[in-house]
Amino acid sequence: MARVKGGVHAAKRRRNVLKATKGFRHGRSTKEKQAKEALRKAGQHAFQDRRKKKGVFRSLWVTRLNAALRMRGETYSTFINKLKGKKIELNRKMLSEIAKDNPETFDRIVDEAK
Repeated sequence: MARVKGGVHAAKRRRNVLKATKGFRHGRSTKEKQAKEALRKAGQHAFQDRRKKKGVFRSLWVTRLNAALRMRGETYSTFINKLKGKKIELNRKMLSEIAKDNPETFDRIVDEAK
C-alpha cells in the first residue's frame, strides 16, 4: 500500500488556526501551539460569558433603577416590594429603559407604586 503524506491537510489545519487567532497579541497569533491554546481558552471564556451576560445585564438594570429611584427619594428594594404588592408586573429591563428614556412615565409608575 502506498504511503500517504498529510502535508496539505496539516498545513490547512495550521492555516485555519492562525487565521482564527488573527488579532491576538504576541506569539498567540503566530505560533501554532500558543495559538491553539489561545483558541481553546477563548472558546471556554465565550461559553462561560454567554451565561454570565444575563447576570451582568440584570445588575446593570438594577443599578440604573436604583440611581433613578434615589433621585426620587426612593430605594430599589422598597420600590420593588411595593410594585409586587400592587401587582404591577414590569420587569427590571423595562423599568430601567423607561427610567432612562421616559422620566415622566417613570414618575407616574413610582407614584402608582406608593
